[in-house]
Amino acid sequence: MKKVITYGTYDLLHQGHINLLRRAKELGDYLIVGVTNDNFDRDRGKLNVRNNVLERIEAVKATGFADQIIIEDYMGQKIDDIQKYDVDIFAIGSDWTGKFDYLNEYCKVVYLPRTEGISSTMLREVSQEDIKLGVIGCGRTANKFANEIPFVSGGKITAVYDIDFDQANQYASNYNVPIVSCDLNNLFDNVEAVYIATPNTSHYELIKKAIDAGKHVLCENAMVTNLQLSKDLFEKAEKKGIVLLEALKTAYLPAFGHLITLVKSGLIGEVVDIEASVSTLKKDKQVRELNPSMGGGCVYEMGSYPLLPIFKLMGTQYDNLNFYSRMEDGIDIYTRGVMHFSNAVCSFKLGMGVKTEGNLVISGTKGYVYVPSPWWKMDYYELRYEDQNENKKYFYKLDGEGLRYEIHEFFSCIFNKRYSSVRLRKNECVAMAGVMEQFKEKKNFFNI
Repeated sequence: MKKVITYGTYDLLHQGHINLLRRAKELGDYLIVGVTNDNFDRDRGKLNVRNNVLERIEAVKATGFADQIIIEDYMGQKIDDIQKYDVDIFAIGSDWTGKFDYLNEYCKVVYLPRTEGISSTMLREVSQEDIKLGVIGCGRTANKFANEIPFVSGGKITAVYDIDFDQANQYASNYNVPIVSCDLNNLFDNVEAVYIATPNTSHYELIKKAIDAGKHVLCENAMVTNLQLSKDLFEKAEKKGIVLLEALKTAYLPAFGHLITLVKSGLIGEVVDIEASVSTLKKDKQVRELNPSMGGGCVYEMGSYPLLPIFKLMGTQYDNLNFYSRMEDGIDIYTRGVMHFSNAVCSFKLGMGVKTEGNLVISGTKGYVYVPSPWWKMDYYELRYEDQNENKKYFYKLDGEGLRYEIHEFFSCIFNKRYSSVRLRKNECVAMAGVMEQFKEKKNFFNI
């Protein structure tokens, strides 16, 4: 049997894709099609928001040409796949001529003529207008956001608002934003969606106003710190057909998504323990993160990060949670949380005046996952076993600050009318808010 393999994004599947798949199929007896994952459309250098990987797989399957479909997850995978599947011919469009000559060492490389006059890029330009996005709050994170958004197709910042009008003007000047709004209603009139990057004490009211105005919302974490208010916002958004997404960037990183998939598939056995740490030393004591009136402190500022892998892998129903904190000037500068589930114990350490190693360790009955510091910017992790010969390392490219992946998911949800994201589910966000509410009410709290 002569095996052929080809790769592509297959976004907005069109006649050019179909022609290429047919030509590839004619080269042999068995065609393997690699579909690139959701994270990076390498052809254009931008994250793509039209069809997610499952939709693109279904489109390729519907052509009837593919005997097997695989997902391309990482750079260098083509060599691995060619050897793994004992491939005879690698086929790709002629617009890549010469690019993959290095694969001749492993199989025959064939460049197929592409269909002129049609491409996914052209179809996107015709079918997709940019989402007009408003930024509320012009602090440090909002500046990172503005630097990342050009790497995502489908939207642009068209208006900005901040209670400090001078700061809003400066932001608009720095990033060529055409409208500086003096009030929220003016901003809402000029946008279709908003990104909220204000102190978490203001999030609830801002999100509520945005939803009432019919605007999709991407809000920085912690989105809210009250379980019932979190539920209310998601219910309100769902009723109005609004996308509400929490901007917890780790949830949307390629490496994190793959890690969760591997662990859930049982590669380290049953998970019995998770340890996650996040810490930073703030030299400037006047920063917002250390101000109790602005929602400062470890749990509110950083708690969502370690709770993410815990809730992803263990679910959101825990039996009890104890907090051990060191308080200074009205905020926790250090907190350790210990959570008991029916079949596991999970813990997290947070520090803003205490420094600790920022690792993530997921322990199972067959092995464990080790993610080095800073694990929340995950681009590498290891699966480790008793027999070290079985250890495996995984590497992923992390582009920029990592915010582009959450922007990509936000735009994708809007375009495809998906009102919930599997990368960060509503019940997980609500559970995080519940943990913060427990801390606020000092339930099972011990001062150290």
